Order: sequence, then C-alpha cells, then structure tokens
Amino acid sequence: MVEKSYYSRKAKLSLKISEFEVPPMQDLLIIGKNAPIGAEAVRRMAQALSPEQFLIIKIDHPKIEAVLIRQSLIQMLDQDVLVGIILEEAERLISDNMVLRSELKIEVTVQREVQF
Repeated sequence: MVEKSYYSRKAKLSLKISEFEVPPMQDLLIIGKNAPIGAEAVRRMAQALSPEQFLIIKIDHPKIEAVLIRQSLIQMLDQDVLVGIILEEAERLISDNMVLRSELKIEVTVQREVQF
C-alpha cells in the first residue's frame, strides 16, 4: 500500500521597529548608508556586548548599508527570506542617515497529516 502524506510549513513574523537608542542591542539593527555609526563600528559594538551572537550583513540598497541580526534568528528562517522582509518593511521608514533597531520574533508552525 502506498503511503500518502500532507506536509505544510508556515512562518509567522512580527517586526517591531523603532529608532536606535541606548541600550542598543535588540534582535536587529538596520544601518543607513550615511548613519553616524557605520556597519563596521556596529559589528565591533555587537561583538563587544554579545560575542558571537550577531551577524552583520552588508546590503546593496540605496539607503541601507547593512543589517545586524541575531544569529539564532537566521537559524530559524532562511537568511535571504528574512533580510528581504526586513528591507521591504524598513525602506519605508528609514532615511540614509538613520539607524533603526527592531525586535523580531519568529513563530514557526508545522502541520503534518499522514495517511497509512
């Protein structure tokens, strides 16, 4: 007898975005191209405050230089998908001289149905 199965996988994202302030670390920072603090300085700050927990991703975008993101979030969802969503939402809010911080929660829902 042939087994039939049904597989569904969804991701639900919730972004909370605000201006950069102290303390600076949340789940991610979106760094404008002309922001007062650049991507390399942000990377060093993150490394000093939370060693090995964040990844800096350089971006080819008119207003955004880079995104600093908690590595555990990238383990939950594909990096390209995640960064694409972040950029899509942030580009509406950011100017090239801003740094935005964001809280990002990912909830993954898996549903499986198997016939036997």
